[in-house]
Amino acid sequence: MIILFDLDGTLIDSTEAILESFHNSFDFYRCSHPDDEDIKKLIGHPLDIMYRELGIQEDNIDDFVSKYKEHYREISTKKTVLLKNAEKAIIEAAKIATLGIVTTKTGKYSRVLMQHFGLMKYFDVLIGREDVKEAKPSPEPIFKALEKLNCNDEDIWMIGDTRMDLISAKNAGVKSIALLSGYDKKSELQKHCNIVFYDSLEAILYLKSIKNSHY
Repeated sequence: MIILFDLDGTLIDSTEAILESFHNSFDFYRCSHPDDEDIKKLIGHPLDIMYRELGIQEDNIDDFVSKYKEHYREISTKKTVLLKNAEKAIIEAAKIATLGIVTTKTGKYSRVLMQHFGLMKYFDVLIGREDVKEAKPSPEPIFKALEKLNCNDEDIWMIGDTRMDLISAKNAGVKSIALLSGYDKKSELQKHCNIVFYDSLEAILYLKSIKNSHY
């Protein structure tokens, strides 16, 4: 079995760091701030898409993204927490599967975060935004993770909290589980996945029961 996890809203909560980094960039370039809720609705998308949706002109997006990353790098470990039960979910998942992370966050920062929490050792691969041309909902990040794992296992699951995770899984031809611990509502998740749990631990216990039933 292979289990691929999204990061924000699935294993970690970096909402405070994300919001602060966005507001810092708007302050720096003296632009009016978007509402926090408008930013939260876009979490899961790549940063360039988020800024575009928030009204930043195309020619300025790269500058905003750079300023965001500069600030996020400084505060990410201080203002990011593991979601409830995430650590236990990862430890239990490692007992039954090969694990990977597929995220639209920058992979470099994602590794730093997971090492900070002492959990990177459980993952055999981490695919971040810089590792692919197209982010989720493209299947490319999942394909890239599976390629790096060099594994022929056909029992592959993607666990995530947004429609992008679920659509990416469908496009890649792998199974998915939706979580309510993150940023998309249940009604939206159910449009793309019929397996919905509250958090990552519930999802892993479900997969554990499936695997045990095969023996």
